[in-house]
Amino acid sequence: MRTTVVSVAMVMTCVMMVHASLKPQRDFNLQKFAGKWYRVGLAYDSPSFVPLRDKIKISTGVITPLPNGNVNLTMWEALPGMCMTKFYRYDKTNVPGQFTYFSTRHNMVKDITVVDTNYSEYALVIKHKVYNREYTQVALYGRSPRVRVDAIQKFKALALSRGFPRESILTPPPAENCPPSSGR
Repeated sequence: MRTTVVSVAMVMTCVMMVHASLKPQRDFNLQKFAGKWYRVGLAYDSPSFVPLRDKIKISTGVITPLPNGNVNLTMWEALPGMCMTKFYRYDKTNVPGQFTYFSTRHNMVKDITVVDTNYSEYALVIKHKVYNREYTQVALYGRSPRVRVDAIQKFKALALSRGFPRESILTPPPAENCPPSSGR
């Protein structure tokens, strides 16, 4: 029994340390963060994602702040033969730069943390939740489909520090006509 209690306490301590290390951008400014972003990097190692890695393309998103501090996100993702539009609502938390959202894929609320951004070129964002297993994604966003090498290096270093294997860290090619020319 004592071993079980110690094991549970160690796991909880590790989980709290991992969560505590997810600090948002200092002095995060949602108005500066708003606007068009391209997801130019993605680290994700879910077994269901592995066969899709070579099909991933740069996706485009628009962040729209709401008066209450929440955020609407419209994303366009290139899928084989189509461009899919997805809509998300990120709910503000008491910590600027941290949001929550409901993942319909995993049927749970996840945390979103903007860990680093200079607002005009790149942003590093982590999606995270521990529930029966750890669900984590690290993403690199750019204001254009091409970002500086040092931003890519920061992204890769962050993903590696979160335990992602190198083969799970992607910098996909651009998508063609997604969003469609008539889109944003």
